[in-house]
Amino acid sequence: MPIRLATRAIIIQDGRLLLVNAYPDGVSDLWCAPGGGVETGTSLPDNLIREVHEETGLTIAVGPPCLINEFHEPVSGFHQVDIFFRCTVTDGRIDRTWRDPEKVVTERRLVTRAEMKQLRFKPDSLAEIAFSDGLRYDPLERLIR
Repeated sequence: MPIRLATRAIIIQDGRLLLVNAYPDGVSDLWCAPGGGVETGTSLPDNLIREVHEETGLTIAVGPPCLINEFHEPVSGFHQVDIFFRCTVTDGRIDRTWRDPEKVVTERRLVTRAEMKQLRFKPDSLAEIAFSDGLRYDPLERLIR
């Protein structure tokens, strides 16, 4: 099974990080940064712009990368590499009525670093990198639900 490449957006508004549900239909209470799989022949920033709009209705400008994270499921052989970019919203606002055409993301929320302590999220370093500067690599993590 080939390694899947995905892009994720670190979007901070008023000191709060934008998170979306990680799995559809209430399968899990896990949260993550918006984004998704890369389509062949499209740049990483263009993929991220498309994914964030699909999941949130927001239009973004993509800045520099800030985190490379990888995770896997040993039983199935699934392995994904996520590249996180610092992004800014250029148009739109969080709207509860927005519908993800892929029907994966159904919840969106802005949270402070302190509020993240009460949530399950991945990757483990998300809060640290979102509310700081620099570039980081996270070693391989096991996929959780």
